[in-house]
Amino acid sequence: MDYMKISDFFKPVDMTVGNPVRQIVAFTIPMLLGNIAQQLYSTVDSIIVGRFVGDNALAAVGSAGPIVNLMLVLFIGISVGASIMVSQYFGARQREKLSRAIGCCVTLTTIASLFIMIVGPLIAGPLLRLLNTPESIISWSRTYLTILFLGIIGGGYYNILGGVLRGLGDSISALIYLLIATVLNIILDYIFVAWFSMGVPGVALATILAQFVSALLTIRKLMQMTNIFDFRKEYLLPEKEYSRSLIKLGLPSGVTQAIFSMSIIVVQSLTNSFGEAFIAANVIVMRIDGFVMLPAFSFGTAMTTYAGQNIGARQMDRVTKGARQGTLVAMATSAVLTGLILLFGKHLMGLFTNTDDLIDLSYRMMQILAAGYIACEVTQCLSGIMRGAGDTVTPMWISIVTSVILRIPLAYGLVWLTKSAERPQGNPAMIFVSLLINWVLGAVITLVIYRMGRWKGKAVV
Repeated sequence: MDYMKISDFFKPVDMTVGNPVRQIVAFTIPMLLGNIAQQLYSTVDSIIVGRFVGDNALAAVGSAGPIVNLMLVLFIGISVGASIMVSQYFGARQREKLSRAIGCCVTLTTIASLFIMIVGPLIAGPLLRLLNTPESIISWSRTYLTILFLGIIGGGYYNILGGVLRGLGDSISALIYLLIATVLNIILDYIFVAWFSMGVPGVALATILAQFVSALLTIRKLMQMTNIFDFRKEYLLPEKEYSRSLIKLGLPSGVTQAIFSMSIIVVQSLTNSFGEAFIAANVIVMRIDGFVMLPAFSFGTAMTTYAGQNIGARQMDRVTKGARQGTLVAMATSAVLTGLILLFGKHLMGLFTNTDDLIDLSYRMMQILAAGYIACEVTQCLSGIMRGAGDTVTPMWISIVTSVILRIPLAYGLVWLTKSAERPQGNPAMIFVSLLINWVLGAVITLVIYRMGRWKGKAVV
């Protein structure tokens, strides 16, 4: 009888053979665990500053979040493009092109990191003021952002090269490295904030140091995979063919994330107008929301790799079968997780603050969003299939319609419609109602466009 070795779990997975849903779930689980670990970065930051510094420090870290996400769109675009290219070349067994594509990813990551390290600190302050960030927290927010941007290269390399590993079907290695970084981040958070009383800057410093470790481990792993591709100096020179393909595939995803981040920033300005207490409540909800959304993002990324490899191998029937089965499993997973959050939500929110009114407010906002999480599974899974096929433009347009054309006017309009003598600024809960509507409409639009099938002719290979 053949037994699996531990090393077998760290090998690339060929998703062009075997039971589709089993392959998708097996690939998703370590990636879901990795995403949970990544979410712990920001969550632990919030818990530590909320407990050891105060609610204003919690609001400061949260206010900086949308700006950090906006600056990360370069990495997101490159990462998505890398995953699609790598998965299709791997599925088609094209070693030379696979090697050159990976080398191109490494170089473009360096360029993107240097850009953010220069531009990020310069625009942090003006963006915070543009968002009507309260004076009581703006200094902390600016310091937090500046430190993160100056140390962005670690997170950039981990995210993009982790995307390369996932494109090769290896979601385990990326998980292990992220778990190591997460544990290190938690330890450093406690040391810098609780022991050395460094406050918000200590949280940012812990994050960049931990991300740098995960980046080094990821680079080391890729350099050892000589049986699959060649990691040589000459492949680091960005060639026009691969740079163009990477940008063509990744740019729409980067633009999608940029649009999403910009819409959050615009709505953040509305959120900030309700004061520090509502800002802190929003931070708590978004931290927990980040965990509830993880199955959607994890299954969506798994679908991208699955579709890319099978399209590279010319197995379209297998793609559509996996899309149907994977989406149903994702929806069931989200339903269970959402139910648990509703049952134990107040206990989770109590981790961030001791203020009872803040816990109650946060829980009420979370209840509004609950029904939308299953809809998000449909959007992410089917968008993942389209991206894996090489159609990254369609999900971009869906995001523009839902996140900008619909979400922003809805948020401001619903708040305005609820203004009264008791609530002269309107009902802040409408901000979350607009997000729920956005998610549901996004799922409906994505399903209709997926069923039209135009994405099937967009393969790179």
